[in-house]
Amino acid sequence: MVLRTPIHVGCGIIERGGLVLAARRGASKPMGLKWEFPGGKIEPGESVEECVRRELWEEMSIRVAITAALPSFTHHYPDFCVTLYPVVCRIVSGEIVLKEHAAMKWLAPGALRSLDWVEADFAVIDSYLAGARCGDWEKD
Repeated sequence: MVLRTPIHVGCGIIERGGLVLAARRGASKPMGLKWEFPGGKIEPGESVEECVRRELWEEMSIRVAITAALPSFTHHYPDFCVTLYPVVCRIVSGEIVLKEHAAMKWLAPGALRSLDWVEADFAVIDSYLAGARCGDWEKD
C-alpha cells in the first residue's frame, strides 16, 4: 500500500427546516455525478470554518453560520487520500446558485443514504446521523 499525504477538505452539512442539503458533482469533475456535502480544500493558514464559509460563498453564493463540528474522517481512494472536516451549518444569507454542482436536493436525514455519494462522505453521514439521533444538531 502506498501511503499518501491526505488532501484536507472542509465540508458543510447545511440544515434547513429539518432537511439536509446534498449537492451533485458536475459530470466533468472527478467522481462526476456523485453526491457530496459541498466544500473544498483548506487553504494554508485557513481554519475549517473559514474554508467552509469561503467555499460555500464561492460555489453557491450563500453565507452560512457554523453550528457544530463533527469528527474528521480520512478516506483512502486508489489514487489519493482525503481527510474531511465536516461542520453542520445553516444559511444566514443568500439564495443558492449552483456554480460548481450539477444539482442539489434537500433530504430528510434518514434519506441521505438513498443517494450515490462519494465514498468519503459515508463516514460523515453516519456520524451526522448518530448526532441527529441524539439531538446534538440544531434544527430550524
